[in-house]
Amino acid sequence: MSKRHGIWSFAVLLLALSAAWGQDSSAQPSSAQQGSAQSPAQQPADDMPTTNPQQPVPAFGQNSPTPSISENPPISGLDLPNLEPHGAPLSYLQAGAHISESVDSNVENSLGGSATRSISRGLGSLDLQRLWSNYDLSLNYLGGVGYYDVKGLGFKQIEELGFQQKITWKRGQLGIRDAFSYQPEGTFGSSYGSVSTTGAGLQGSSTFLNGQGLGELGQVPRIMNIAALDLVETLTPKSSVTVTGGYGFVHFLGNDPDLGTSFIGNSQVSGEIGYNRVLGPHDQAAIVYAYRGFQFSTGVNFHSHVIQLMWGHRISGRMDFLISAGPQFTQINNLDTVVGPENDLRIGAAGRVSLRYRFPRLVLELSYQHYLTTGSGFFAGAESDIVRLTASHPLTRVWTLDTDIGYSRNSRVLPVTCPEGQTCPGVSADIYQYGFAGFSVHRMFGRNYRVYASYQFNGLEFDNSYCTAATAGETGGPCNRTSQRHIGTIGFDWTPRPIRLD
Repeated sequence: MSKRHGIWSFAVLLLALSAAWGQDSSAQPSSAQQGSAQSPAQQPADDMPTTNPQQPVPAFGQNSPTPSISENPPISGLDLPNLEPHGAPLSYLQAGAHISESVDSNVENSLGGSATRSISRGLGSLDLQRLWSNYDLSLNYLGGVGYYDVKGLGFKQIEELGFQQKITWKRGQLGIRDAFSYQPEGTFGSSYGSVSTTGAGLQGSSTFLNGQGLGELGQVPRIMNIAALDLVETLTPKSSVTVTGGYGFVHFLGNDPDLGTSFIGNSQVSGEIGYNRVLGPHDQAAIVYAYRGFQFSTGVNFHSHVIQLMWGHRISGRMDFLISAGPQFTQINNLDTVVGPENDLRIGAAGRVSLRYRFPRLVLELSYQHYLTTGSGFFAGAESDIVRLTASHPLTRVWTLDTDIGYSRNSRVLPVTCPEGQTCPGVSADIYQYGFAGFSVHRMFGRNYRVYASYQFNGLEFDNSYCTAATAGETGGPCNRTSQRHIGTIGFDWTPRPIRLD
């Protein structure tokens, strides 16, 4: 199953890339890239323009284009407005090399573990942006190896690939996106120094689209992929519609027998349609209907329907505030009739709040989400509350301080059921909490070199229901329900001058 998913995703990327390169490259680049959610990770070279004067918005009519949806995209879509200063749209190719050395207080990420070991990573990156008159392509790759200095782990492969193709016309755009990753452990809160994940412009909706695990235990490799197709069409100067479809899956390649768990694989199909209305110079409202279908390796499946009202307040280049809430109707099928009805309809709530603000010397992002999620391999579905805060502050012209804090609380949706005499898949707890907090300091040397130092704390805790005979031992020894890690890292980045493709 996992091989077929991987081959399918890779084939889609190759096909889209081949089609994009076949477009007419002689046309001028589109201005839609100025506010795209997928911006270059590095600054362009000296000879590349870094500012683009804002042009007056033409009148909306038969012979004039509509206002740019990239400057203030609909709040029900996947794109977010850009808080960074607008740069001129460019076609470029940029490579990079990244090495780091970490000291981990619980390198095996086990319950109650305290094996302090080192982790060495060597990664390479490649970013491609190719622009035509109506076709914009972005391709990002990050890959390499990590060496865990502990018996039984050794070398681990790290791969990430992000793809985004946009097709624009007078009143709308179509986006094709895919984010693939192969990781030796979980991704919520994990990082490799100063190298961010590829994302493919799906960061803001990754939880809803099944894009990240909300907790990790042990060193269990996993394949994750999100594919999304999104359409934005402007109806009038003040109204627009968005349509989004997505498919995501998580496949665990191995389990840790020492932990007594087998992680639950999952997949998710998502569909969403929204109607947006501009209320004023800085305000938007929307109504959204969304469907999500969950499939688990245990045979249980969910069908969730969400209706939400949304309101957004945006000040171009400075602030983006969004709030949404509404009922969530969930149909759970194939339950064990011993513990409950075969089918169960549950009514709950779903929503999110996010704030992105750019101060003169500080960029702040704060978000809260409440949704049904896949359970991160621990549960076959969970009701999750997720909070995250990130901030970046330039200390001087060459020094930068970044911080990243996150927390998730996840409650089991279904009771634990498994055949007698067999190990239950997932984890037998009813609730687990996972949090992380960290900071990093970066120092630039010229335009191509950067060094950094970072510290991060990760904590995982299960509730009392996880303290069973299996975890406490046959003799009734101590029961460990927590895993804590302290990780210190130093690293070096080399990003040479980008190659212009115009």
